[in-house]
Amino acid sequence: MSEAHIVLADDDPELLRLLSIRLSGNGYRVSPAESGEKALSLVASERPDLVITDLRMGGMDGMALFEAIRTQDPALPVIILTAHATVPDAVEAVHRGVFGYLTKPYDSKTLLSQVERALAVTGRGQEEPGAKGAKSGSGKADGEWRSGLITRSQRMESLLSQARLAAESEAAIFIQGESGTGKELLAQAIHRASRRRDGPFIAVNCGAIPENLLESELFGHVKGAFTGASRDHDGLFVAADGGTLFLDEIGDMPLSLQVKLLRVLQEREVRPVGATQTRRVNVRMLSATHRQLEQRVAEGSFRDDLYYRLNVVKIEVPPLRERREDIPLLAMHFLRTLGDHYGRRASSFAPDAMQVLLASSWPGNVRQLYNVVERSLALSTTDIIPDHLVQAALQGEARDVPSFDEARRGFERDYLVQVLKMANGNVSHAARLAKRNRTEFYKLLQKHELEPNSFKPAEPAE
Repeated sequence: MSEAHIVLADDDPELLRLLSIRLSGNGYRVSPAESGEKALSLVASERPDLVITDLRMGGMDGMALFEAIRTQDPALPVIILTAHATVPDAVEAVHRGVFGYLTKPYDSKTLLSQVERALAVTGRGQEEPGAKGAKSGSGKADGEWRSGLITRSQRMESLLSQARLAAESEAAIFIQGESGTGKELLAQAIHRASRRRDGPFIAVNCGAIPENLLESELFGHVKGAFTGASRDHDGLFVAADGGTLFLDEIGDMPLSLQVKLLRVLQEREVRPVGATQTRRVNVRMLSATHRQLEQRVAEGSFRDDLYYRLNVVKIEVPPLRERREDIPLLAMHFLRTLGDHYGRRASSFAPDAMQVLLASSWPGNVRQLYNVVERSLALSTTDIIPDHLVQAALQGEARDVPSFDEARRGFERDYLVQVLKMANGNVSHAARLAKRNRTEFYKLLQKHELEPNSFKPAEPAE
């Protein structure tokens, strides 16, 4: 891998020289520029991996340089140094997309950390110059454990710090987040940062396995336990022994299995289907869901004792629409990755195309962004992807189709309304029509905030 290239802009010759020495000494190739205008010229001619600029300079200042760079290359990260920092300056700079913002006199470790993060985003800093041999408390290089998690969002950085701290314990971690936000990527990162990193990481989607097979898949079975069980099967708990088991979409697990899972977590042993003996297992438990488990606990469809057992540490992954500063970084990362995979090269998105990406609501989150980038690249015939291809790719996404859960909730509520109308608001009669007991029917009405009295016929006026 070639050395990462940084353009450094500052109109103070002495500081420019000292910064150049510091960065060069840490393995980076530095192109110094004594003005914003020269830095912009270097960006156009040399295509660097990162720009570091002073905020206050004669002529083109740091923010003007950033805006000009964003027009040329929206995904090129920019770090601003200034001796004139104020809170409004910092907020405005970050809001407009500046990667990092540091004050003078700068702290060398903080600067180098920012540089390493920025270069990890560009794909040129994977070996982390200047950090070779530097180990974290978990024994992994600082950036290695979070490989694949591309971000410059302060909210995500805070989340990752929380995850790193929790990873060092043996506590069960519960990851909450919408579909497509990268919950499994985060679970893998937690495993890599933990003391179990040399053990297996086993992931299973509880909603993707039929209920009658999930117990066998998790706990194993013995030969002859059921039709088709032609041999012994260890199950995923045994496969994850000494490592980490990640149960994705835990909210879809049926109640009958929740009881058995709770017993395994409490006793640290599993009994395969059809077996008479148990087997000890040593597994770190991570789980995730896009559902609101607190609501499902209140409804009685998820056990509260299992919920509290899984939810020792809770980490909430924000949707992509709440960290829009990550959209250009992720889009460029996907563009490079897909270009390598398909043997096709596209260097960037046109500025208007990037604005389209930034303006989208992304209901499918990072997964949807990946699909849009892939579709845009597949149809592009130029090095710069134009906005009309991004628009077409977005329109090709089924953005207005409700999720299965949303559709089911809508059907359930409409059904209850129709039954209540037929029963004239009489709950006992409505429950009989729906073939549900009265208590369960009342719970359904509370879930959908339906008041039976509103369906009773109005009394005639005297």
